[in-house]
Amino acid sequence: MENTLLDKIFRDREGKVVLAQMPNLPLIVWIVASLLRLIFTTGKVNIGLEAIAFGSLFTWAWEELFQGVNYFRRALGLLVLVGLIASKI
Repeated sequence: MENTLLDKIFRDREGKVVLAQMPNLPLIVWIVASLLRLIFTTGKVNIGLEAIAFGSLFTWAWEELFQGVNYFRRALGLLVLVGLIASKI
């Protein structure tokens, strides 16, 4: 099979097209912390949940950027990482 640019962008090492995957631990933590922030809208708990959500999404994006299964997933990690940093500036 010839490796075209589209293959490198969207396929993993086994040749499967990968756009989305089951959430891993950092993404699950981010989802839970973000949902809990909707319940605890003020105070120290909200600040702690915000830090946990930011840290876990940062970790997910970093892992995708350097260990993503294809170029699409790595680009997604880069976009999320840049978005997170821009949101804090």
